[in-house]
Amino acid sequence: MNKYDLIIVGGGTAGVSCAWNAGKLGLKTLIIEQNSFLGGSITSSLVIPAMKTSENAINTDFYDVLYKKLEELNGAITYCDGNKGWFNPELTKIALDILMQEANVDVLFETQVNEIYKISTGKLSVYIDSIGVYKNKPFDNEMLSLPIETKYLVDATGDAKICEKLKANFLENSEENFQPINLRFIMSGINVEKFTQWIMQYDTNRDVTTSCLINGNTYLSTAYTWDTNKEWALKPLFMEAIAKNELTEEDTNYFQLFSVAGTTDSIAFNAPRLIKDFENFSKAYIEGRLSILRLSNFCKKYLPGFEKAHITSIANTLGVRVSNRVKGKYIYTYEDLINGKKFDNPVLISNYPVDIHSNKKDSSTLEKVNVEYQLPLESLMVEGFEYLFVIGRCISADFKAQAALRIIPSCFSMGEGLAKYLADLNN
Repeated sequence: MNKYDLIIVGGGTAGVSCAWNAGKLGLKTLIIEQNSFLGGSITSSLVIPAMKTSENAINTDFYDVLYKKLEELNGAITYCDGNKGWFNPELTKIALDILMQEANVDVLFETQVNEIYKISTGKLSVYIDSIGVYKNKPFDNEMLSLPIETKYLVDATGDAKICEKLKANFLENSEENFQPINLRFIMSGINVEKFTQWIMQYDTNRDVTTSCLINGNTYLSTAYTWDTNKEWALKPLFMEAIAKNELTEEDTNYFQLFSVAGTTDSIAFNAPRLIKDFENFSKAYIEGRLSILRLSNFCKKYLPGFEKAHITSIANTLGVRVSNRVKGKYIYTYEDLINGKKFDNPVLISNYPVDIHSNKKDSSTLEKVNVEYQLPLESLMVEGFEYLFVIGRCISADFKAQAALRIIPSCFSMGEGLAKYLADLNN
């Protein structure tokens, strides 16, 4: 039987940080990942750049190491606002493979957990199903048919799928807790210098549109939403496209773009935001890709520099902002957050706003927080389970608190904080 100190199910942002730190601290660690690569929201959902957070953040070793590795691969920059979270999603896949090898972390790709059961006090067996490349290899099939034993199990699936299998308790969700999903994409073949020169003159609001020169390359960011409580320079162009039936009004509800680190002609879009409450994600993918087609054609017609541009990547997975939230030993609240409540065992420190997206005009929330807040380790401990932990967006926090905690740097920190705790526990 294969034996590990720690199995992490889900190789997204929280999972890889937890795994790398655990491996470096001497825990025999395995990541089980359903995709063929690591990185989760960065690589699979194209969520770039990572949002900027507090200068006093803790548990940032993994973030720093990932940035350094990507910088070596020409896949990361620090933007002019000081945000170093501008990553190249494809190079992030490679960087994470390298980092896991350096930390002696085992990884099973295209694999899902089938069954979990407790075999004795303090020990678990995990049955896994291979869904991809291992199927045609008898040796690997034999290995995968066996249960894998572990001392600690971490649910980093984003949707708390492992906690669900183990019948853990969940916090209540309501219709009021809905946030739209999105499906991001990247276009290439753009004359970035031409577009930058035009947009910087067209939009003089530096809270919306910025650019800078880094390592001889031009990088920029700009945005538009359908909200009427803010003046958007791009609004006349979107209104014209709607009037000509080139875009639907729904297409224009949220539009944000960023240059891609290490490229000279590529731009990533935080769009489209899909405002329907879909019964299933299959319909969301179809509607999202059709919206991407319309938005890409809009860019080529209305934005100087995009004349020869083309779609080069559409996210493999939807960007999900809210999902199941597990009931932990401590339920972190919005009041804890805005009051900056201190804890004995914080896993992160942040000041990122409460960021709640809405499917209605003028209803989204970006509430600045006037204090730095902490998340306690106990919010990663699943109620009723001594061996089970949760990291990522499904942590034990109420809806409004989770809307501030779900960003990539915070997921890095909570994964790292948990790994350090488990290493101490294991000694």
